[in-house]
Amino acid sequence: MSQATDRLAAIASRRAAGERRGITSICSAHPQVIEAALRHGKGRGADVLIEATCNQVNHEGGYTGMTPGDFRRFVETIAGKVGFPLDRLVLGGDHLGPNPWKHLPASEAMVKASRMVDAYAEAGFTKIHLDASMGCAGEGAAPSDATIAARAAELAEVAEAAAKRTEGAKPVYVIGTEVPVPGGALEAMDHLAVTTPEAALETVRIHRQAFSQRGLDQAFARAIGIVVQPGVEFGNAEVITYQPERARALAGTLQDLPQFVFEAHSTDYQPVAALTALVDDGFAILKVGPWLTFALREALYGLSHIADILAPDSSRESLPAAMERVMLAAPGNWKNYYHGSEAEQRIERHFSYSDRIRYYWPSPTAQGATDALMQALGDRDIPSPLISQYLGRLDGAVASGSVAPKARELLIAGVTEVLDIYASATG
Repeated sequence: MSQATDRLAAIASRRAAGERRGITSICSAHPQVIEAALRHGKGRGADVLIEATCNQVNHEGGYTGMTPGDFRRFVETIAGKVGFPLDRLVLGGDHLGPNPWKHLPASEAMVKASRMVDAYAEAGFTKIHLDASMGCAGEGAAPSDATIAARAAELAEVAEAAAKRTEGAKPVYVIGTEVPVPGGALEAMDHLAVTTPEAALETVRIHRQAFSQRGLDQAFARAIGIVVQPGVEFGNAEVITYQPERARALAGTLQDLPQFVFEAHSTDYQPVAALTALVDDGFAILKVGPWLTFALREALYGLSHIADILAPDSSRESLPAAMERVMLAAPGNWKNYYHGSEAEQRIERHFSYSDRIRYYWPSPTAQGATDALMQALGDRDIPSPLISQYLGRLDGAVASGSVAPKARELLIAGVTEVLDIYASATG
């Protein structure tokens, strides 16, 4: 993975030299999303950056049940199946910090965060997003910027030691204090504020100082990205689109920060013109996650309707019905995000842009229902009129012959359609 990491490490310097550079960060642990991303990268001869979040994957298993070592083997197994070269793969850790344990006192949460970072670095993850922006027990919503930077440096020291111990590639770092909450925002979006230039410059200053105090100047020289808020976000049914004029002053700070590009979170559902403008303005790392599993869910639900027509079976539960049952039985991953009447919450469980349903695909019930659906459709050709009716956005690709009219290929194509948008934007 070192060749791809080296190319990623040069993203800011190449941009400063006048090249237009951007990369998509795939934030998902779903096997079909990973497969689609690797197939897409292989077809384009491009590097692929895949990131696992602290809640998905950690030394305790996360909600996927995978440790960082497990996740690396999981991705590399899929890469082997599709023939994707590992020297073009970068694995990243997203929001690495105390967030999964923020209910604990800071001292305890940071011990666990350190063990997590150690596990990520030991497993060969070479892009590390350090995120200590959340308050722990008794601290309120967020600690001071100085405390955030000090904790980030503490975690960087752990990552450096692990890389040295394992003789692995030295990681590159992403820093920031104005970091969106992992898993989606809880607050309303009517007061979304773009990061100020002063805040971005201060973020770099205090992190540089915190790293230096621990003797980590060489590690800080490998910091390539700053997480900032460019004014993009999405909710359950709305998307705030990037407006370059609002972020013009922020983008201008990169002239004084040639070591860095900006990393933009929550870029899901942005039009291609907005994503292109983000890259043009220096937001060169575009993170996408929910949009990919949203597209996957759209394709799966479409295929479920098609299966009811092509392979009717009264004993087979429809996929939407199975997922409703799973989510109602374990509401912890959606109940704080979806509000309103029971009918409104039901719609949001399945169709919200925030896509909280993605947390439920690893469950045995969801996997069983998905497997039953795919087995019912098998390898048969799906008639064009049914594709038009239930998977309309893929109708043209099937008609042109670029996508086979088979269930598995249609599923991958649903995700690939989103990846194509990002590929167009990042160049």
